[in-house]
Amino acid sequence: MRYDKYRLAIVRQRYRVDGGAERFISRTLEALHDSRLELNIITRQWSGETQSDWCVHICNPGGRSRIARLQGFNIAARKYWKKQNFDLVQSHERIVDCDIFRAGDGVHRAWLEQRARIIPSYQRYLTKINRYHRYVLAAEKEMFHSSKLKKIICNSAMVQSQIMCHYGVTKDKFALIYNAIDSRHFPPPVEGQRRVAREILSIPEQACTLIFVGSGFARKGLRQAIFAVAPTNRYLIVVGKDKQQSRYEALTKTLDCQDRVRFIGVQENVLPFYHAADALILPTLYDPFPNVILESMSCGLPVITSQTCGGAEFINQGREGFVCDALDIGSLQAFAAEIPCRDRDPTMGTAARQRVSTYTPENLSHQLIGLYQQLLSCSIR
Repeated sequence: MRYDKYRLAIVRQRYRVDGGAERFISRTLEALHDSRLELNIITRQWSGETQSDWCVHICNPGGRSRIARLQGFNIAARKYWKKQNFDLVQSHERIVDCDIFRAGDGVHRAWLEQRARIIPSYQRYLTKINRYHRYVLAAEKEMFHSSKLKKIICNSAMVQSQIMCHYGVTKDKFALIYNAIDSRHFPPPVEGQRRVAREILSIPEQACTLIFVGSGFARKGLRQAIFAVAPTNRYLIVVGKDKQQSRYEALTKTLDCQDRVRFIGVQENVLPFYHAADALILPTLYDPFPNVILESMSCGLPVITSQTCGGAEFINQGREGFVCDALDIGSLQAFAAEIPCRDRDPTMGTAARQRVSTYTPENLSHQLIGLYQQLLSCSIR
């Protein structure tokens, strides 16, 4: 027996322009063009583009606090998908009773372990009694131990290993499916593009330049990135936002590198800024697998990142970039100094683009549809 048409629901609380998980969902929806598949999105807020064959279902019970909004959405979404009787429910939120969970946000327990490295002892204590963290940890545990959970999609081996370690989930429950990148949308710069992009930012044409992309500067490692470029002659482009941006701007003045750092905020189109750069630096404290790794590598940029970033799995040391501990300032400074200008030596950038060339939307579509068909076949036996 086979399904001629099946209904898939993808659950995500909200869509944000600069959100990596949201960009994955958008790219996944674009990739899942299959005549046998009806795509449904259950969300509290959706500001992205939609196509005629996507059905967007808004579940927004409201709530004044962060935990109230999250808990309210989780309850409302679960009630809604049970009422609609979808064939498969793929949740990107920690909601019990979903068929598939995509761990795009990683493991909250693992994140809190890394976060504890950069906060004072009193904050570590407050974290333990914080209602939001306690709720997320409880929801995470309940979901991973649910008998209804058929598969966990991980976008890095790192996250898979963490779930197995913290929650005792067996290996057969996992599907390791890396994010996709359309290299046609993220090409290296052609003649003139790099110069124009740098003129806009007032960066000298011959200056080696690193780019940092991400919002939430503490987790993404902007402080370490600034320390990495400060003693060198490298420039740094900062794409993203943070409530504490003024502190990072002050840090550049303290380190006397403010003339070489450009804060440009959130950008819907990051491509021109990739073209202005020679490498990506993302010494993130914890990141399952940020899309910016694939985007920058596709643009021909080597990557400097951390061991607690799933994207490190795509980096051979000294070939496509460099990897070290997120807080190892000495290594980050050495790596920043070692990055060559792409105009003078494109070897690392060429290797980086080649490394991600097979992670296409078509390949992602093939993997996901194969997984859905496998689960549907098992459910009707």
